[in-house]
Amino acid sequence: MAVQDVISAPVTAGIRTPVIAVEGLKKHFPVKKGLLRRTAGYVYAVDGVSFSVGEGETLGLVGESGCGKSTVARTVLRLVEPTNGTIRLNGRDITRLGKAALRPHRRQMQIIFQDPFSSLNPRMSAGDIVGEPLQVHGIAGGKEKEERVAALFDQVGLRRLQMRAFPHEFSGGQRQRICIARALALNPKLIIGDEPVSALDVSIQAQVINLMMDLQREKNLSYLFIAHDLAVVEHISHRIAVMYLGKIVEYTDKQTLFTNPLHPYTEALLAAVPIPNPQLKRKKQLLQGDVPSPINPPPGCTFHTRCPYAEARCRLDVPALREVSPNHMVACHLR
Repeated sequence: MAVQDVISAPVTAGIRTPVIAVEGLKKHFPVKKGLLRRTAGYVYAVDGVSFSVGEGETLGLVGESGCGKSTVARTVLRLVEPTNGTIRLNGRDITRLGKAALRPHRRQMQIIFQDPFSSLNPRMSAGDIVGEPLQVHGIAGGKEKEERVAALFDQVGLRRLQMRAFPHEFSGGQRQRICIARALALNPKLIIGDEPVSALDVSIQAQVINLMMDLQREKNLSYLFIAHDLAVVEHISHRIAVMYLGKIVEYTDKQTLFTNPLHPYTEALLAAVPIPNPQLKRKKQLLQGDVPSPINPPPGCTFHTRCPYAEARCRLDVPALREVSPNHMVACHLR
């Protein structure tokens, strides 16, 4: 059964104000060597990323493994400190805020991790896990907390009797519902999904995605949805950003991206998506070589080592992410 057959239609996009706006975000991890642990270089995990997510909108972030998607998520949440750039939440710059000043803003941003089992404390019951944010932030305790947790279980499709069960007693899809309930506990404006359905089988993926979309309609949530499955991203997203080696190479609405991709890397990603019809054939576009090392990225366009259309200037000049048509941005010298 294909994901397309069981996922409901996405939320209709409307006029939105930015909930999160990221400009020139960079995260470089130092590489230490020798007995003195001197810095011998840097891993350019995120290297100048800019995007925004509007109110009630879903921005899909796609790319190969190792391109920096998860680092973007953790840096935006300030779980990892940025090297450079600015992060604005509801118009407020939170890039350099200290722990105390950042604490009230953390309630507005939550994350759903890829592996639901490893992100849940095996020693805590499901009810205690979902209720922990309420207690940590001093919002509710005792009977009031229990009532709020029970309401959250109802919202995500779990039974109240399961509040006393432990993570190992749940299936994979149920564990991810617990993670969603925990993310909703503080009524956030933004939820970041770091490949939240990639560890689930296809039918359960559809259920979790439908749940997230229903919650978005009900609560006007904003999502930064990270995934490598383009079929899933197509259904849940309003706009899509394509990442390659720490940079965004194409950024537009989903309909334009899937019907008129402009960057060669985006074309290759779409060509790799199987068509659920044996009568139709898609021309394969195999990329040559491997992804370059983020410690020593190639000069010029980082994709030129695998690009079938690369020219001399692609090896020297870094292409800027520019608008080539209304609301369609691409970083390519050939466009």
